Amino acid sequence: MPRIAYVNGRYVAHAEASVHIEDRGYQFADGVYEVCEVARGFIVDMPRHLARLNRSLAELSIDWPITRGVLPLVMREVVRRNHVVDGLVYVQVTRGVASREFFFPPADTKPSLVMTAKKADPAAAAKRAESGIRVITVPENRWDRVDIKSVGLLPNVLAKQKAKEAGAQEAWFVDVDGTVKEGGSSNAWIITGDGVLVTRPAEHGILRGITRTTLFDVAAKLGLKIEERGFSVAEAKAAREVFISSATTIAMPVVAIDGAPVANGHPGSLTVSLRQAFFDVAEKSPA
Repeated sequence: MPRIAYVNGRYVAHAEASVHIEDRGYQFADGVYEVCEVARGFIVDMPRHLARLNRSLAELSIDWPITRGVLPLVMREVVRRNHVVDGLVYVQVTRGVASREFFFPPADTKPSLVMTAKKADPAAAAKRAESGIRVITVPENRWDRVDIKSVGLLPNVLAKQKAKEAGAQEAWFVDVDGTVKEGGSSNAWIITGDGVLVTRPAEHGILRGITRTTLFDVAAKLGLKIEERGFSVAEAKAAREVFISSATTIAMPVVAIDGAPVANGHPGSLTVSLRQAFFDVAEKSPA
């Protein structure tokens, strides 16, 4: 069981309650992470997040830092000690601490686990959804394996900073052919004129978002059709509605792309319906 310690005003889980200078996550971005929403005292879609964490670890040949069945217990304890009812819990696993060499360290090197939880204001998020957000587009410049939820996020940092400087809240990576891939920390969606939800297939080129996956279930409950296909920036600008999805935004309306308004420049009704129905459909684990 990792140690849970009070660090900088927050309870965190880590084997040493600090990050070693030679942790490979710090020096090589040699690690993966997950972020789970905490809503109304529940950890949302935990089994799906843990399944994706397992896949990311396997793709990078990193072992679980603790028994997989114990990790949810630690997550709940970190959430409990931080008194988080609404917010998020962050889980990071790296290849561990070893002398700085590019080769994998010895097989007996123990992976490092870091876990934190913090509060969020659901009222503030709801207010943001009432007005919607703005996105900009940037050229795709990330590595090819974005399907792995790696901690190597420098291109995402730079893209989101560019969005902030432009007065936007998210940046979409766009292929050379003009096809939208995904956001810096979200999946991208449009809704066509006849009410069909469109999002890029997750087999390659984007992260298979957990919230994205659950939104398929929400859409089915609401009787909405989904098409998994690529769409261009031009099609997005001409769409009936546009939104992004992630564990921290759920379904967040997009009202402008590169400064051009989407439809009437206000959140669309179908996106609002998806957002409102999400919690009832999502799998909820008591925190």
